[in-house]
Amino acid sequence: MSEDCDLTELLAVLDDEYARAILTETSVEPMSASTLSDRCDASLPTVYRRLDRLSECQLITEETALAQDGNHYSVYSANLDSLELSLEDGEFDLDLSYRDQDVADKFTEMWEGMR
Repeated sequence: MSEDCDLTELLAVLDDEYARAILTETSVEPMSASTLSDRCDASLPTVYRRLDRLSECQLITEETALAQDGNHYSVYSANLDSLELSLEDGEFDLDLSYRDQDVADKFTEMWEGMR
């Protein structure tokens, strides 16, 4: 789990209907914030706030896409593969697994990090 996001914060994020809708939609295909706004029936500011919270918990990733007119924009993809919450000996244990990244995506991230 992300060091920036503890169990309480993660559960609070997942308790939000818009955050869950965003995760659901982006688990199928990457989407822009504008598309998410339409699909989730949420205002654009609401979508951006939820995207920020989801990103803080590493539940969503952001990539840049190129439009046909040459402009670029962000698209978002669900990064969460599975979540397992267990209670044992009086303690909660959270196990998150993230989607495997494509080798090309890993190389792109590494390259962008060196610039």
